[in-house]
Amino acid sequence: MSENVKIVKSDADWRKILSPEQYAVARGHGTEPAFTGPYLNEKNIGVYSCVCCGTPLFGSETKFESGTGWPSFFAPINENNVDEHKDTKFGMVRTEICCSKCDAHLGHVFEDGPAPTGLRYCMNGHALKFNED
Repeated sequence: MSENVKIVKSDADWRKILSPEQYAVARGHGTEPAFTGPYLNEKNIGVYSCVCCGTPLFGSETKFESGTGWPSFFAPINENNVDEHKDTKFGMVRTEICCSKCDAHLGHVFEDGPAPTGLRYCMNGHALKFNED
């Protein structure tokens, strides 16, 4: 039952625990500039979790080099750990990906990824925390 409980904090509380960059992306639905965020070139084995609440999101075995400038994955660890929302900002239709536990903005998913899923979860590095195995 506790798996479905949302983590809710005030804006002030999020600002206390997140860096300005993390807050701007995860809570402010921002996007870090391409090729500037953490984890783009991370090659170690481990798990990428939500920077806000620690929910496991992506395993290193699903990470691939997309050439887009953001860490990209072809599948989440558990589909229940991410939520999808229609995003119509900037005159285009995209699918936004958020943490299902705390609603942090993570990035977007596109249908131009590699096998086996054909998906590219294009994530902001500032929305993630890498835990090396």
